[in-house]
Amino acid sequence: MFNFTKMHGLGNDYVFVDCTNSKNIINNPANLSRIISNRNFGIGSDGLILIEKSSIADFKMRIFNSDGSEAEMCGNGIRCVGKYVFDNNLTTKTSLKIETLAGIKQVDLKIKNNIVYSASVCVGKYEVKNPIQLQINDKNYTVFPATVGNPHAIIFSNNLDLSEFEKYAPIIEKNSAFPNKTNVEFVKVSNANLIRVLVWERGSGKTLACGTGAAAVTAVCYTQKLVPNLTSVELPGGTLKTYVDSSNNVYISGPATTVFSGTYYN
Repeated sequence: MFNFTKMHGLGNDYVFVDCTNSKNIINNPANLSRIISNRNFGIGSDGLILIEKSSIADFKMRIFNSDGSEAEMCGNGIRCVGKYVFDNNLTTKTSLKIETLAGIKQVDLKIKNNIVYSASVCVGKYEVKNPIQLQINDKNYTVFPATVGNPHAIIFSNNLDLSEFEKYAPIIEKNSAFPNKTNVEFVKVSNANLIRVLVWERGSGKTLACGTGAAAVTAVCYTQKLVPNLTSVELPGGTLKTYVDSSNNVYISGPATTVFSGTYYN
């Protein structure tokens, strides 16, 4: 038995468990994530996020995808972690250092009536590699691999055809070009101020949003001189603001929302 809170960033939803004390003990988070993520037989989510104590930061975040795999980072999830620890009086700080498998990330909170309504996070430095060519069944794709603490494959599309995306993104996720699998984004640059994106998350499938995906897409579009260093990324669940600084760090900003809390009996 443990207490949990369901939260989301633009519909990218997770089950959050406060493990900073001995009340909530999760022995097998990978298996638990597979169970509770099920939208018919569980709570329903894109995965599980554990909030833990850290010896090197204010808090530690562990992310488990709906298939049980552990992820390095989650841009939407970490903003929700910031909201959780502030709203639940685990901290009074509005600027937090959060330990992740991708390093320590800074989260800055926006407060109204003593409740966090939005947060920004420095995802970290981006790395954009040279494009590669992939032949997937009857399709040839030019793929831009990018890393922002976790791997992404960005593909430019003229029309963002959903049926094509749903057919080919899961195949690209597991392509041998990506030995640790990859997140996949189909991208259309509407103008310099707006990038439209469809997201397939590694280990979770099609999701309404992906914070690190928005950061990776921004990095690729910026290095290709398609957008300025400040732009907006429109995902199926809503829009994130993104920014690239002079040191090649990518920032994302957007809402963090609490849905409900409860007790899980296992």
